[in-house]
Amino acid sequence: MLSPRLVDRVSRALRPDARITVMTGAGVSAASGVPTFRGPDGLWKDVRVQDLASPEAFARNPRLVWDWYEWRRQLIAACVPNAAHDVLASWALRFPRFTLITQNVDGLHERAGSPGVLRLHGSIWEVGCWNACAGAPHRWRDESVPFPVLPPPCPHCGGPLRPGVVWFGEVLEADVFERCLQACHCDVFLTVGTSAVVYPAAGLVDVARRQGAITVEVNPEATAASTAVDVVLADRAETALSALDEALGAP
Repeated sequence: MLSPRLVDRVSRALRPDARITVMTGAGVSAASGVPTFRGPDGLWKDVRVQDLASPEAFARNPRLVWDWYEWRRQLIAACVPNAAHDVLASWALRFPRFTLITQNVDGLHERAGSPGVLRLHGSIWEVGCWNACAGAPHRWRDESVPFPVLPPPCPHCGGPLRPGVVWFGEVLEADVFERCLQACHCDVFLTVGTSAVVYPAAGLVDVARRQGAITVEVNPEATAASTAVDVVLADRAETALSALDEALGAP
């Protein structure tokens, strides 16, 4: 049950002139039916998903990795944004100095209408050449569902394509992470639906706190960040963000 006092405290901090940064994780898309890496959905065909989302896994068995991503792409294509996505898209229009960072690769923020999303872990709707051939751009969008063959071939060299996501063991895109660090220079930082265990993303709330931001966690369960933030709204993303939006009133 959300505390009206805490909702009021956070809503009062969300001033029209405030610099507001929101970072989202898998919990934001749970109500849309997108399964998470962890918990009961952490296995796929008796394989740990962490053992599928890595360069080593792709090198061993690109077809198996693509089978998993193809399943996810088909599942996500049938999902629609939920109230949490909608609220954040409306805040992007309401607050001139609003930044949305996401660890999610599902593209639901963009489908809800959020502009300029900083995607820490890439997009499941983008691909790249596994061989990084000279003719191919680093990443490009391909929403084919399903692909005619798996792994899909690179149109430039014929080698296998890879999903345009950041795998375990890979570094984040330097320019994206730098923009995320810049967004930590804010007045209010909300971490919404994240497990607070995947670094360096999990460390951004600490960066914001050290810069003087009011830090807020939205999660129905306690995380490693819960004891360090200023306010914990212990509820689902769609419920808590809708309550905050209602408390803000009409723009």
